[in-house]
Amino acid sequence: MIQQIEDTIRQLEAERNIEVLFACESGSRAWGFASPDSDYDLRFIYAHQKDWHLQLQKRDDYIDLMLPNDLDLSGWELAKMLRLFATCNLALNEWLGSPVIYWSPKSFQNELLKLIPAFFNAKKAMHHYLSMAKGVAADHFDGQQIKIKKLFYILRPLFACLWIEKHQSMPSTVFQDMLTPDLASEDVLEAIAKIQKQKETAAEGFIIEAPDVVKNWIDQTVADTLPAGTKEKASWEPLNELMLKWTPTG
Repeated sequence: MIQQIEDTIRQLEAERNIEVLFACESGSRAWGFASPDSDYDLRFIYAHQKDWHLQLQKRDDYIDLMLPNDLDLSGWELAKMLRLFATCNLALNEWLGSPVIYWSPKSFQNELLKLIPAFFNAKKAMHHYLSMAKGVAADHFDGQQIKIKKLFYILRPLFACLWIEKHQSMPSTVFQDMLTPDLASEDVLEAIAKIQKQKETAAEGFIIEAPDVVKNWIDQTVADTLPAGTKEKASWEPLNELMLKWTPTG
């Protein structure tokens, strides 16, 4: 699969006259709880030549493709990405923190990682993750039974909320990094560990009975999570500098 991904990136660069600056795995494979039948979710950032930005007609600033072998591609053009980064786009921050990097030939990723604290908005992030958990719970959790995949789609954002409350920083992309004693009790962590072990061999549609200790933790965390305070806006200047630095000039 890695070879297919690298070949696909090179093909995109040649066919579309772009430069791919960064590519990673997103979704469950990056979060650390993939099922045997999980798709590959490739996310990437690319740059057009300077002349592309000087054309008056509106052009697509994204690339979405579905390729064989369940390879789902989604990429954002550099200018689009930097504008989203300035607004604390959580999906983008998670890409940059992915443990599975397919393509990062230069210092671009590290430069953006260093800027995340300046642009991180705890209030927005708390709202994002709490809404995500509540939405999945409302649609897929009847109070006891739930697809094992969907259970983790509730647990991960709730742990992200607790992380933000405690650390006031961007949560780790890797779910396991947030499973710490200061965020949940030992019995909750042990129950989650057992479900994680079960998920390693379970299909994504497999339905489980959520343990009472986990169900109660979910209900309590949703009830107790409060929005964070406001944050002053960061300067656009470092992002403008990145735009100039990483836009190819031919």
